[in-house]
Amino acid sequence: MPTNLPIRRVVLYKHGVGYFERLGKVSGSETLHLDFKARDMNDVLKSLTVLDLSGGSVSAVSYDSTKPLEQLLAEATIRIPADGSLTALLGQIKGARVRARVGGGQVEGSIIGLDSLAVAAGETSVMRPFLSLLVGGSLRTFDVLDISELEFLDEAVRKDLEFYLATVLSSYKKDSKRMAILTNGQGERELFVSYVLESPVWKTSYRILLDEGEPPLLQGWALVDNTGDEDWVDVRLSLIAGLPVSFVHDLYNPRYMKRPVVEVKTEAAAAPVIPEEGYGGAMDMMAAAPAMAAPPAPAPAMAPRRARAEKALIGGPGGGGPRLREVAEQSMAVTTLTKEVGDLFEYGVDRPVTVHRNQSALVPILHKSFEGRRVLLYNRATREKNPMACIELKNTTGLTLEGGPVTVTEDERYVGEAMLDTMKPHDKRFVPYAVELGCAVSVEDRTEDGPVFRTVVSRGTLVVEYFHVRQTKYLVRNKAARPQVLYVEHSRTGWELMKDAPEPAETTDSAWRFKRELAPTSQDELVVTERTRGSRQYLLSSMGMDEVTYFVSSRYIDRQVADALREVVTLRERVTALDQEVQRLTTERDELFRDQERIRSNIESLKSGASQRELAERFVTKLNEQEDRLEAIAREQQRLTKERQTAQEELNRRIQSLRYTAEL
Repeated sequence: MPTNLPIRRVVLYKHGVGYFERLGKVSGSETLHLDFKARDMNDVLKSLTVLDLSGGSVSAVSYDSTKPLEQLLAEATIRIPADGSLTALLGQIKGARVRARVGGGQVEGSIIGLDSLAVAAGETSVMRPFLSLLVGGSLRTFDVLDISELEFLDEAVRKDLEFYLATVLSSYKKDSKRMAILTNGQGERELFVSYVLESPVWKTSYRILLDEGEPPLLQGWALVDNTGDEDWVDVRLSLIAGLPVSFVHDLYNPRYMKRPVVEVKTEAAAAPVIPEEGYGGAMDMMAAAPAMAAPPAPAPAMAPRRARAEKALIGGPGGGGPRLREVAEQSMAVTTLTKEVGDLFEYGVDRPVTVHRNQSALVPILHKSFEGRRVLLYNRATREKNPMACIELKNTTGLTLEGGPVTVTEDERYVGEAMLDTMKPHDKRFVPYAVELGCAVSVEDRTEDGPVFRTVVSRGTLVVEYFHVRQTKYLVRNKAARPQVLYVEHSRTGWELMKDAPEPAETTDSAWRFKRELAPTSQDELVVTERTRGSRQYLLSSMGMDEVTYFVSSRYIDRQVADALREVVTLRERVTALDQEVQRLTTERDELFRDQERIRSNIESLKSGASQRELAERFVTKLNEQEDRLEAIAREQQRLTKERQTAQEELNRRIQSLRYTAEL
């Protein structure tokens, strides 16, 4: 719906909101109306700002209720059906004062009612509505069809009718809610209104133009969407990069206090290869790139831009004259007004922008040269056989570059696409846009255990520390007839580079980057050697003489420690021998117990008689001998147990007292 408060400024953010400013004229105590979608009312009520810039005031801001249409109409005193609306209306407002224009005159009175009377029409009659009015002290009747104008003089009736019609009108657009701004002042004044709404996230896309002998050129476009119900006509457009805090809070729906309600808090955010940002290492990215050097200082103006553009079009691809690069400079002369806003970065478009409702637009925000060159980037996990052709890009544009897709052209030919991550000024990134088939890489891996470098004896263990050594060999074949610069990304997995490994040009969070200069049609070899610590543990209490001999021969321990370990082994063997002797006696005792049970059983089965008594005496004698042996075994076990306890305590003392550290 048209409004006399048109949109004059739009600021779009990366986290899904837009800031809108309206500016217009208001006269006297005029009421201004704005329409919003129902889902936007919470954001509007949270952020609405209304200012009278000319000395007036804003008395109130009212907005549509959340009640359904049926409930709103039920509160009205008037009902207007779909058919017969005029007669139905007049029949409901008996007693209302009206002014009627009939023919060339006017008459004022109170409505008595509405009657249908038969009126002759030729040979037949038709029913016509007649309005009865009390005029002064007389009753007068008028044909409704003869009344050309009917004015309601009662303020209450007029307001009820306006409310009913406005409510019905707002229902035609079910998703729309109307907001009324009530002003107070004299004369014509300027009114400012601003608010925040949910809006589509603005997006960016880039074009990189590579030309031989010229610095690379970066074009940036912002993609904005107008999903509202109103055109943006000649608005000032700004685009904000960053992530300010924003949330939705229900202010629109009525709130009833019945019992405490605890809401669950929720948080929302925040195939192409995107290499990691590098840090550390000294990398002069422009040292070997004369073809794509830093942008030269601007030359004095010589010829009009129009003449340069015409010359570019005549030259065309391969025509020998200036090419599309100069046409781009002519057709996309961008002056982006930028500034830091706290942690945010603002792109301000320097010319008015028009985007019609339910349409989107590409808005140029960048057209600048930058420091960069074409290089190769190899990552085994990305592509095993070939490196990626990349642009080594340094952000010398002075702007914060938002992440987005990049289309790359070289010598006016499409060569690939990439994704650009968000870049602050002076950041460096690799932008891979194609697979370099003119360069092949093969990889060989070899892992082995290095020599022991430390031995530690402590707390009953012998710890031998050594290095796991891993060697990765990259064999690179440059098939192209031109020299190339290759960066090899080698994964960092907690290992450290050995001293004989080459120094990386830079380091990322998960990889080292090694720089290689490739001559035309040549081979190059890069060997990366890493190591990580490993260890083996030996329990002194379970060590044998052979192991002690091995440790001595390997020079893990010296002679003094070896002698101490031999004493430990001898003591452990003594403890083992005592254990075996105790076990032997225990076995003998168990066998005697079983034999005694057999003899007692035999004695009980014997009967009376001389021969039986002789056999019983024999069994008793054997039992006496076994009892004597059991007593001897018990004494021997007691002695061995004490001796073993003494030997074990001495073994433990010897083991715990051993301390030794050797750097090998």
